[in-house]
Amino acid sequence: MIRSRHRPRVLPEAGILDNHQPLVREIERRGFLRGGLSLGALTLLTGCDVADDSSVGKALLAMSRFNDRVQGALFDPNKLAPTYSPVDVLRPPRFNASYDIEDVKPVDGASWKLELSGLIHDKRPWTRQQIEALPKRDMIIRHICVEGWDYIGQWSGVPMRTFLERIGADFRAKYVAFKTADNYPSSIDMATALHPQTLLATTYGGETLDDPFGYPLRLRTSTKLGFKNPKWITALEVTNTYSGGFWENQGDPWFSGL
Repeated sequence: MIRSRHRPRVLPEAGILDNHQPLVREIERRGFLRGGLSLGALTLLTGCDVADDSSVGKALLAMSRFNDRVQGALFDPNKLAPTYSPVDVLRPPRFNASYDIEDVKPVDGASWKLELSGLIHDKRPWTRQQIEALPKRDMIIRHICVEGWDYIGQWSGVPMRTFLERIGADFRAKYVAFKTADNYPSSIDMATALHPQTLLATTYGGETLDDPFGYPLRLRTSTKLGFKNPKWITALEVTNTYSGGFWENQGDPWFSGL
């Protein structure tokens, strides 16, 4: 499936209201911010010149950043998302990107390494074999796309907290940022990185990730919308510098979670 730059609002019939009310409200707030805020309201709220596109853009960005800070303050790092039965798992997972599945460029797992930087004690790169040797956790959670669709997937990998502990990451840092083989970087807050249901995933449905779904390493967290789970990760940075991400820099809300 090609990921649209202009995505529809999530409707009740999308089937994700029962367990994900906060995420649905986030998507609806996003639609309001992008499409429903009047120029007059922008003028009253910011004093900006609505004839100046850059001024309007700055005002919208400031309001989005404010919304991110509010969501971050409300985030419960100990609250778990619902989990499901293996019979509910979609096999294979649903492909989603801004390009066709035939355009995926496979990563060579034999030569791949995860590069580390930032506020980390041990910055030596990790191989695929080293990561797969770490203790793993398995979870069956719902993937929710900002476009309005969802599916239940079974993911396994090293908990992000375990990995960050192993490399001596500074938990006082604000962000964990990711670079990817397909040049779609992203970043998450440290509280989400330490959440019990945040994994560096290496398998899906009990089998090694296939190329189109992020091999050899992807992020899988239960508390974020789908685009906040980068695939084909090549580098990880622990930092206090906001780095945004590909879709976030296009206007998607950065926090995008519970």
